[in-house]
Amino acid sequence: MKTCPRFTSLREEYEREIGFLSAHSERHAGRPSAKSSAKYAASTKARMARALSGHVGRCPECGCPPQSSRS
Repeated sequence: MKTCPRFTSLREEYEREIGFLSAHSERHAGRPSAKSSAKYAASTKARMARALSGHVGRCPECGCPPQSSRS
């Protein structure tokens, strides 16, 4: 699938945040902050999926070309 630079930028931002949260969770294993970071990383993954699928749906460069409607 061909994507636009905005899609790549958006994905990289989310992946960087998920990486930071996951690393914090691993560094502080067994502490309450680690559990919180792990949960936040999981919810960030879901937000990333929602944001990227929404982008593909709206972006003419990333999404499928519009189909003509038949009456």
